[in-house]
Amino acid sequence: MIKKLFRGIGCIALLLSTQSCFNSISNSENISLNPKSIKIDRVEELYHFLTYDENRFPLISALRGGPQEGFPENALETFDFQAQKQPLIIACDIRMTKDSVLVLMHDETLNRTSNGKGYVADYSFEELQQFTLKDPEGTLTSYKIPKLGNVLRWGKGKVLFTLAIHGNVPFNLVAEVINRTQSEGIAIISTTTADQAQKIYQTAPQLMIAVEINTAEDLQRISEKDIPDNHLIAFVGSRLADKSLYDLLHRHGIMCIFEASEDLDARVSTKGTAGYTQLIDQGIDIISTKLPIEAGKAVNLYRLKNHLSSNYIR
Repeated sequence: MIKKLFRGIGCIALLLSTQSCFNSISNSENISLNPKSIKIDRVEELYHFLTYDENRFPLISALRGGPQEGFPENALETFDFQAQKQPLIIACDIRMTKDSVLVLMHDETLNRTSNGKGYVADYSFEELQQFTLKDPEGTLTSYKIPKLGNVLRWGKGKVLFTLAIHGNVPFNLVAEVINRTQSEGIAIISTTTADQAQKIYQTAPQLMIAVEINTAEDLQRISEKDIPDNHLIAFVGSRLADKSLYDLLHRHGIMCIFEASEDLDARVSTKGTAGYTQLIDQGIDIISTKLPIEAGKAVNLYRLKNHLSSNYIR
């Protein structure tokens, strides 16, 4: 009887200790990240990894690579810095030089993010190399504007990419670079409409596509294009919809990417990171944010508490 009593007390103590551990972690500024990489070799593995099921592995997508002090947006050095901290999707932007080289740059001009002036399309790639990139505070770094091909080669065995194509960049050139670098397993093409998604699928049917789906009608339009569900991820905007939309997408096996608003990111410093995990509870699978480190800590805690893992994370 006494032994049973002590065993019962021991179990209660263990439960209280475990709960206390999670509480202390969630209230601490020193929540750990998971310094592992996404190890995917083939596009079939990408389909499997990004198809929704109840044990899906929630992820962070770093907008423009997660720029911060000393690290510019759309810079390979920034990608490497962030990728060393957690399993990561990197959302980056493609533009084309006047000699048809694909480079990473969000804006059509160099003015905001580098010490160059004028349009990206007015320079050859070699001419662009005279410039260096600025961090978010406007401080000049030594980092150069990277080629898409070099970035994809670096990313294999480390990260995934969502690639947003800007300006009049022909998609077939993007597909050629992905094919030449054998990066089909890590590259996801970002688009906005069902018609654009269909053109991408017709040109490169093996590639995954991230497309805007904000209503059931949007999903119906996509379904009519005969793109396999396991080739799709849904951009669901920056305002939470009714959970029924996310449940519908999940029944199709489609994961949901939500863009954290500037307001949510701004609240982190005053109210903590709980807002990020609340998104996951609402049905979001991938959080796209300008604060990948802060969001990543919250999401990693969520994974630990819910015992979520993946064979592709190691």
